Amino acid sequence: MTVDKMEPGIEAVVTRLGFELVAVDRGGGRRRPLLRLRVDRPGGIPGRSELTVEDCAVISREVREWLDETGEAGESYILEVSSPGVERPLVRQSDYERFAGFAVRLRGFGPLAGGERQVEGILRGVTEEGDGGPVVVLEAEDGEMRVPLTGIARANLVYRPESDL
Repeated sequence: MTVDKMEPGIEAVVTRLGFELVAVDRGGGRRRPLLRLRVDRPGGIPGRSELTVEDCAVISREVREWLDETGEAGESYILEVSSPGVERPLVRQSDYERFAGFAVRLRGFGPLAGGERQVEGILRGVTEEGDGGPVVVLEAEDGEMRVPLTGIARANLVYRPESDL
């Protein structure tokens, strides 16, 4: 089971149902793989999700049906569907653009700007810089940081109390 092959089909099912696929993670073992989907309503605001347990159940049924029809996940797998949570992962370039102004945590494949593997700050957005591709702009404690999108291993929003959203 490879997530890269399944993700477009899963995203099509989730989108057809009127939801947004935020992230797909694979876990578990070879005998019983785990497929974890994080979904939201389009335009959902972290910490104020309107996604219900019933929504997750509908999505789970439809995705499971698609997986079983296509055989993409094999015969024995576990499927989990949940909201992205208050510390929503940032996966696509559009996520970095959409959540400009929010507090974020970036983890790099290697050292990021400033020499650390992990940094936190306020996301200012994404720019295109020369031939290097998209660059994430972050306002950190030490000033502005620019991190190539390709250098980010994981990124997520950082929970702030209601008054800070």
